[in-house]
Amino acid sequence: MKKIELLAPAGDLERLKIAAMYGADAIFIGGKRFSLRSRASNFDIASIKEGVDFAKTYNAHVHVTINMLPHDSDLDGLKTYIKQLEDAGVTAVICASLHIALQVLSLNTSMEVHLSTQQSTLNKAAVEFYEEMGIKRVVLGRELSLDQVVNITEAANVDIEAFIHGGMCSNFSGRCTMSNYMTFRDANRGGCAQSCRWSYEISANDEIISDENTLYSQSSKDLMSAEYIEGLIKGNIRSLKIEGRMKSLYYIATVVRGYRHLIDEIYEKGSLSEASLAQHISEITRAENRPVAGGFYGSAPSEHEHIYRVHAERVSHDFLGRVLEVKDNHILLEVRNRFEKGDTLEFFGPDKDVLKQTFTEAFDAKTEEKITVCNKPMQHVWIKTDLPLQAHYFMRKGD
Repeated sequence: MKKIELLAPAGDLERLKIAAMYGADAIFIGGKRFSLRSRASNFDIASIKEGVDFAKTYNAHVHVTINMLPHDSDLDGLKTYIKQLEDAGVTAVICASLHIALQVLSLNTSMEVHLSTQQSTLNKAAVEFYEEMGIKRVVLGRELSLDQVVNITEAANVDIEAFIHGGMCSNFSGRCTMSNYMTFRDANRGGCAQSCRWSYEISANDEIISDENTLYSQSSKDLMSAEYIEGLIKGNIRSLKIEGRMKSLYYIATVVRGYRHLIDEIYEKGSLSEASLAQHISEITRAENRPVAGGFYGSAPSEHEHIYRVHAERVSHDFLGRVLEVKDNHILLEVRNRFEKGDTLEFFGPDKDVLKQTFTEAFDAKTEEKITVCNKPMQHVWIKTDLPLQAHYFMRKGD
């Protein structure tokens, strides 16, 4: 049986490289055209080619989203763009529009066609319909229980992909028009303003009935499905997808690494103890700045899986720095958040081990000034260490 795929997001070339290094089997990205997440950096053809070549060194593949729902004016140059993606070595394209999917198929490229979650695929009949079209993989909607996902997969003759982590829509995936109504930014053409996360007053009969000190929000908690991964693996789902092309380097490294080790341990041992699962969840959620829940996998979400009347985003200062270079028992660190003498520093890379040391002093890379408090974001400092660290390791707060 082929091992399940871990599919990670990347908003630019740097994040693609981190995703590959930290254990993703495939990375999905957006191009400059025909893609949602227009606020992500996104890739031109040259950077897509570079990303494909880099991913290959880690035995990883690159999938490119062509997942906007286009108007006529959006379609100019589509066939040329599809051929450019093939020439760049892209493994698969992710389509939401059936017209775009059929265009890719008609060109007989080497690329697989995957159907986006924007189509809200929630049943066996729909999967069978797309199979008859020639679709290779269907990305299911998030609004399914684990049992429903497994049942659809058992009946399917195409690969099934399911989301396991990241943001959740407050509406059915691909069916929300709140952003269009509130801001004239089309969510299905790459412009979602995440209006569900705003704060609102509630009125009835022209009278405000909400608490003026705690305004109303209506977004969902983010998805974190670590406890369901074993069931998804045993259910023969082909790919597990992490949402978040606009997320940071630290987030990508943390979440991809966490799920990589969780998946590998399930394959190694067959199942996880409660203690082991708890440890994996602790690692996976170190980069979160919003509450998380299991989505629909266990049961239909209740009010406890939604965020009402609170501002859910919280600023995290957990990410302290990134190792840029290792030289003569010293690391060159790019500072991200404050740390000072006496703090415990934790370093992690793609491997499972987390390495620790107590901070005593650093030296500014430009001025060579000795410092015991690092509090300037993006400052480069040298720190002495005997730990076996490598470039692209990350540093976070220790216990």
